[in-house]
Amino acid sequence: MRPGNTLNVAPNDAVVDLAADIAIAAAAEAGRAIRAGLSGALEVLPKGGSGDLVTALDLRSEAIIVGRLRHAFPDHRILAEESGLLEGADEAWCWVVDPLDGTNNIAVGLPVYSIGIALCHYGIPVFGVVHEPTTGRTWSARRGYGATGPDGPLYQPQTPPPLAGPTLAWLQGYPVARTDPAARALRLSLESGARRLIQLWSPLLCWIMLSRGHIDGFVGYRAGVVDLPAGSLIARESGITVTGFDGEPLDDRIDPIGQEISFLAARPDMLSDLTLLVKSAADVTVTGLGG
Repeated sequence: MRPGNTLNVAPNDAVVDLAADIAIAAAAEAGRAIRAGLSGALEVLPKGGSGDLVTALDLRSEAIIVGRLRHAFPDHRILAEESGLLEGADEAWCWVVDPLDGTNNIAVGLPVYSIGIALCHYGIPVFGVVHEPTTGRTWSARRGYGATGPDGPLYQPQTPPPLAGPTLAWLQGYPVARTDPAARALRLSLESGARRLIQLWSPLLCWIMLSRGHIDGFVGYRAGVVDLPAGSLIARESGITVTGFDGEPLDDRIDPIGQEISFLAARPDMLSDLTLLVKSAADVTVTGLGG
């Protein structure tokens, strides 16, 4: 995500229309494969040295989604969680695929996971879908056309701030060490100022909870690219504002080569309080937890 928010060229509506149908169908098919795979033994393997995990379900889901996208759009680039960047002849279009967001939850028996697919045009997400296999529910958004879910359009409720404090979600990128001083200070500040701080291990579902008005804010520290475009587009189209830690608007343009992004997201009337809470972390020092 970078400052500025303009498309270089307006995307072709026919391409986005077809893309929406293909992505929604691909997410649903991958979701069925994941549910079926959970009925048997599950081998969980470490991925890298950051504590991330991978299973055969991640790979199966990604194969289904990438296969469908490649068949329908052979010239598009695809950035997939497990495969990395798959080049295509048309660099204007890039898909971002998170085939199983919540692998760590599945590994410990928690049925909290989702699938996210986004289509970007010159780096700007123009369509996004999030699918929850456990319930079969799907949420999607098209840039400039709003967001929808199983119960219809998504929009932010006009309710006063909660008296007991906000319910917030927290996302920490896998490369962030447990001893990272900024992450420690942020978590402590958010926990101190919130009614509850949720660490769901499925960022896409956090975006959906925020879009539905079920939580009040979402803070991410050094998040990965695949965690963002599908869910953040749905949130933006539901009326959520996304900024940097400084409170300045954060564009959702992505760099498929890879980057880490820190953000905060909330509906406009709660944004200033969340920004102050995040900024207060700069004055916090956590000691006594090892280095």
